[in-house]
Amino acid sequence: MPENQYTEAYSDGGFWDKVKGYAKAAGEAVLEPALKLYYSASDPDTPVWAKTVIYGALGYFISPIDAIPDITPVIGYTDDLGALAAAVAMTAAHIKEEHVLRAKETLKQWFS
Repeated sequence: MPENQYTEAYSDGGFWDKVKGYAKAAGEAVLEPALKLYYSASDPDTPVWAKTVIYGALGYFISPIDAIPDITPVIGYTDDLGALAAAVAMTAAHIKEEHVLRAKETLKQWFS
């Protein structure tokens, strides 16, 4: 799928379904950048170009079609983490401390 199809495949419902269904399997290392990006994209101050990058990465994360199937033990989320890390690097200036704190609080609720 080209990047714009991942962007088009993104939805809030799809994101939360994936996160809730695979939280334990994906682990905090994958979910933390996903949540930071999600909260940044939800912020009206985040520019459209950054939201496009974010939605592309989140669309890839929730897509059932990706380079390494998520059901593959141990390495199944490696490609997802790579896409999320690249998006975080590209949009870091727009990930506010409040987004980071919300992500950490959400993870704390899920994993504590």
